[in-house]
Amino acid sequence: MRRPFVVRVDHGPAWDEARPLEQQAAWDAHAAFMDALFDEGFIAFAGPLEGARGTLLVLRAESEAQIRERLATDPWHRDGHLQMRECWPWEIRLGSLEL
Repeated sequence: MRRPFVVRVDHGPAWDEARPLEQQAAWDAHAAFMDALFDEGFIAFAGPLEGARGTLLVLRAESEAQIRERLATDPWHRDGHLQMRECWPWEIRLGSLEL
């Protein structure tokens, strides 16, 4: 059964700090990958954290293992642009997230 998870993803060694997000190598492939995960309902929310070197993801998943497996196929995870740092199951107390 799917449940919400909060995941922090940070820049990896392949990230070029001199370039903005959309000018990183393989941007189009990464963007297409993320769009596909969103379209299938795996991603609920995703975006870079202002002033930080990474991104926050709110995902609908069966387990942390499923998240790691899915993100491992992202072009930016494979080439070292991004690295998953933390993953927590999230018990939402106020508001809702359709699962």
